[in-house]
Amino acid sequence: MNPQPQPQPTAELERYRALFETMDEGFCVIEFFDGPHGPNSDYVHVLANPAYERNAGIPNVVGQKLREMVPDEADGWVELYGTVLSTGQPIRFQRELVATGRFLEVSSFRLEPATLRQVAVLFKDVSDRARAEAELRRLNETLEARVAAAVEERATIEEALRQSQKMEAVGQLTGGLAHDFNNLLAGISGSLELAQMRISQGRVAEVEKYLLTAQGATRRAAALTHRLLAFARRQTLLPRPVNVNRLVAGMIELIQRTVGPSVAIENVAATGLWTAMVDASQLENALLNLCINARDAMPEGGRITIETCNRWIDAAGSRQLDMPEGQYLSLCVSDTGTGMTPEVRARAFDPFFTTKPIGEGTGLGLSMIYGFAKQSGGQVRIYSEPGEGTMVCIYLPRHLGDDEPELPTIEPAITAPPGAGETVLVVDDEPSVRLLIVDVLHELGYAAIEAADGASGLRILESGARIDLLVTDVGLPGGMNGRQLADAARARRPGLHVLFITGFAENALLNNGQLEPGMQVLTKPFAIDALASRIRQLVRVGD
Repeated sequence: MNPQPQPQPTAELERYRALFETMDEGFCVIEFFDGPHGPNSDYVHVLANPAYERNAGIPNVVGQKLREMVPDEADGWVELYGTVLSTGQPIRFQRELVATGRFLEVSSFRLEPATLRQVAVLFKDVSDRARAEAELRRLNETLEARVAAAVEERATIEEALRQSQKMEAVGQLTGGLAHDFNNLLAGISGSLELAQMRISQGRVAEVEKYLLTAQGATRRAAALTHRLLAFARRQTLLPRPVNVNRLVAGMIELIQRTVGPSVAIENVAATGLWTAMVDASQLENALLNLCINARDAMPEGGRITIETCNRWIDAAGSRQLDMPEGQYLSLCVSDTGTGMTPEVRARAFDPFFTTKPIGEGTGLGLSMIYGFAKQSGGQVRIYSEPGEGTMVCIYLPRHLGDDEPELPTIEPAITAPPGAGETVLVVDDEPSVRLLIVDVLHELGYAAIEAADGASGLRILESGARIDLLVTDVGLPGGMNGRQLADAARARRPGLHVLFITGFAENALLNNGQLEPGMQVLTKPFAIDALASRIRQLVRVGD
């Protein structure tokens, strides 16, 4: 058996040299020696391949001593490679060669025997990767600040957009309000001037029609302010436990007469529907308004469906509907009409916005319903697509108490027997309103004491004067509102009955309509017989 031929040492060396010369990584052998800084405090490059210069950026390194090459950073390199020399343990690390600005990934091991005092070093330039990693770290460190800045910038932009939209809505609101009130004031002012003219001419028989015209315009103005207050959620609400199914059933005949025979009405009442704490008359108005809108969307006739349902609003529904989580009942009115475009749907709750022809709509119906629902602790939402009809849903919080009680009827008092010396304290900062109320009191046979603010009224209450009823405005000047005056009055005179009158409903001051026994509220402007009826009832109950 012939032995295999052994490779010649010269050929093997040539292969290693070719590898040494062509490899991409830098390679060198360093040899430690004792220097002025102590034993093994410096080293000299005894061997290096061509890739050394490409990776480290230093040419002609063989024969160069470390402390002559990079004196400012020599101590760090001596410490690293000196550890390898003294322990014999290989190391891997990444370090910047500051002199050339290169980031090097290095592996190093000792050459044996240790008495050679030599260390081999293999390395490559990873500057691009190191800089990318450093930039990533910097970005991560500043990410939170940049996100906060972006969120703040977005909030600023959104606030500017909301302000712009609000100003547009205010402009639309004031324009529509000025138009409608100017028309009403023209009717009132003209009628009163003509009435005065006819009286001066002695044509008294013609005065009544002008007074009736002025009264009609006044009532329309009152209805307009009522709708505006509903949109602003400042109307006076008198909530009570209401069975909504019963309320709807009681209105079906009226709704059918209102929408006409070409529109079919379907009532889908939920079994076991929860009770709602709501102002029943306002809910009736809202339902009737929705049905009228549905009728107008179906000029050729169609179907209106009124549906009630119990609903649990979870976290997702709360975000979608913009209302707190909890138990609600819904009252939905849907039609088979023309539907709404997204643009119309987005503006449907804006006051005075209407798609109806001029003279056929005020643009306050849906805005009034929106304000009523929000003031009642609920929400209203529109679901509609062009050509697919529309559904409007009012969401009202569930009331956990008993069903609706029967309300006492208030008898007309203008023809009731005159008073028997009872005294009523009237507190209002508007002289014309005080004059009106005092005249009605005298007409009813009551004595009246006047005060222009809460402090003056309280001084009268603290005196020994007889007071059988307090009639007070809610919004009073001088730091004491009407509710505070009433509470102070009752502290001094327990059981004193109170009638609140107000130009708009400071509903929070009135505890959201949850008045104590012996308290009632009347919203301005009011009819004289309504005022007389409330006064007579409260005085009579207090006797």
